[in-house]
Amino acid sequence: MLIIADVGATKADWVVVKDGGEQQAISTTGFSPNYVAGDKISEIIRHELVEKLPFEINGQVFYYGTGCWDTGRRQVVIDAIQRELPKATINVSHDLLAAARATCGHQPGIACILGTGSNSVLYDGEHEADNVTNLGFLLGDEGSGAQIGKMFLQAYFYREMPVELHPIIEQVCPNGRKDILDKVYSGGIPAAYLASFTQLFADHQDHHFVRKIVKQSFNEFLTRHVAKYKNHETLPVSFVGSVAYHFQGILKEALHELDLHAGVFVQKPIGNLVKYHLGTL
Repeated sequence: MLIIADVGATKADWVVVKDGGEQQAISTTGFSPNYVAGDKISEIIRHELVEKLPFEINGQVFYYGTGCWDTGRRQVVIDAIQRELPKATINVSHDLLAAARATCGHQPGIACILGTGSNSVLYDGEHEADNVTNLGFLLGDEGSGAQIGKMFLQAYFYREMPVELHPIIEQVCPNGRKDILDKVYSGGIPAAYLASFTQLFADHQDHHFVRKIVKQSFNEFLTRHVAKYKNHETLPVSFVGSVAYHFQGILKEALHELDLHAGVFVQKPIGNLVKYHLGTL
């Protein structure tokens, strides 16, 4: 029996593969050990995952999650899962390895995450070979939903956005600046809130201003991260995440203009991760 999990800061996808091959997919609240304590992680797993399973898990858990980039943070997650699945063997990895396995399988490549946040990894076909540091949404996250959303908000308030696009922001922020600052500085997860504005503009990609903002952010990600990897000129550059998936037309243009080779684009890695662990990818 297997459980494969892809866990982001706001949403998590779990697939239970029973011994006969039958699969059960479950979605739960996401979490990161950077922001959520181990007891709260256990509570989410207990109420949103374990209580939905009519049987006891005694097999392997392959967990890929945001924030699991060092031993201490991985251990927080391992301990939380072990409390709820005491008979399971727990394997916890960073979400970058999930992106690499879901897009590259067992082949070398550069795998990128462009969702609420952003990150990238040089993958040798089995392991993470190199990683340009991700500084998070305050200092980095180029190409992410959080950065693009921030750029749209800046353009609106700095009077740089064409007037025909104003209603997109005004419909969700009727009180203007106050709504924005209250959510960013007093809300739960500022990066997720900023990224929500990127989603609002996804249906307006044909507008020249939207394309300019999104492409500027993608170019920054590609030049500051992807272009730093050895053999980036020849390796396929693949992506997971909602921003990369929904804006892939603009992203492919940016890749082409920088002479980079587009790989595959996957909105959610969980399906390919299941195939990877079943040996069918």
